[in-house]
Amino acid sequence: MADTDRNEEFIKEIRKQLGDYRFIHSLEVAKSAVQLAKRFGADEEKAYTAGILHDVLKDKSPEFLLDYFGKNGVRLTDVEKSNHKLYHAIAGSIYVEKELGVNDEEIINAIRYHTTGRKNMSLLEKVIYIADFISADRKYDGVERMREKAKISLETAMEEGLQFSIIELSEKLLPIHPDSIDAYNEIIMSKEKSDG
Repeated sequence: MADTDRNEEFIKEIRKQLGDYRFIHSLEVAKSAVQLAKRFGADEEKAYTAGILHDVLKDKSPEFLLDYFGKNGVRLTDVEKSNHKLYHAIAGSIYVEKELGVNDEEIINAIRYHTTGRKNMSLLEKVIYIADFISADRKYDGVERMREKAKISLETAMEEGLQFSIIELSEKLLPIHPDSIDAYNEIIMSKEKSDG
């Protein structure tokens, strides 16, 4: 059975793992991911599955996730260790593969990089990254601007999302993951090339 045929099972799984707020958020991200996939030509079924599962371990404590990394032989970088908000994406990608038997690498990577982004992101990875920013449940300052950017192109929305995250982290004096810097630089430099 394809991973995308197991969505009812995955919804039951996140219902067990997540509180009400995060459960609703996950369903909304899945819906936004499908809309973005339709608009930009990504696989809609994979987008829905990755959207459902992207925050599967988000409600676990940092201590639980550190223990989970230890049990699975995962070594975090110093930057990853210093920001526990990064833990759930890394752990979630391992969890869906090892515990839920998801074997689609695109879905696993979309979960893994939905928080930081990275250089050379796949179409699906970009879809999940942006869907997480613009889902219907989101209420932060600037969300409408982000939704408008997502109508233009994934790259335009990625630029906005990465800029938002980098500014927020620097204002809070938190380290910025090198993957986020790489993703941002790649988008800015490719934009310069196309403008030049």
